[in-house]
Amino acid sequence: MAAEGVCPFPLPPAQYYKLYTDENVENKTAPEPPPPLNGSYSMFGASFETNESIIRPLELQGITQLYSTQGRFDRIKELKKLNHSIVINFLELLDILIKSPSSPKREEKLEDLNLLFINIHHLINELRPHQARETLRVMMERQKQQRLETADKLNKQQDGLFEQMEIDESKSISEDDYEFSRKDEIMCTALEEIS
Repeated sequence: MAAEGVCPFPLPPAQYYKLYTDENVENKTAPEPPPPLNGSYSMFGASFETNESIIRPLELQGITQLYSTQGRFDRIKELKKLNHSIVINFLELLDILIKSPSSPKREEKLEDLNLLFINIHHLINELRPHQARETLRVMMERQKQQRLETADKLNKQQDGLFEQMEIDESKSISEDDYEFSRKDEIMCTALEEIS
């Protein structure tokens, strides 16, 4: 039984893609896109404002920010500090679990670890726009390199074809010359026999 190609995603609704044909877009009969939303919207059960930044500050979310953004702020140093704090708190939690597993300090350490992880994730998420720009730059560089390599291959193929055409042309000329000289030879021998 042959494997059938199945689309992993459903097709878009026909009411949308039939309205936006090339002719409709050129004739400007395609519907205009809806205006951007203003105000608030709900996503995954949380309410958001359209004028908010994508990555909201921790204070607006009611979470304590453990690092300072004042002055010269180095995210890498702060990430290293938070990572170091996570390791230390984890080791302290292990120590508490070994000595007295039912101690109330265990819950405090878990809350501290939770807060540290939230802060480190927030810092990482603030680097996402930079990561997206860098990923796009690398992707465009790779595409540029692929296009240059493809153009070089095409140029080499073209040069090879032109060389082959020149060789074929020179062969056909030499064959014509050979035929012409052969005809001359036959004519000369025929003339010699006549005379």
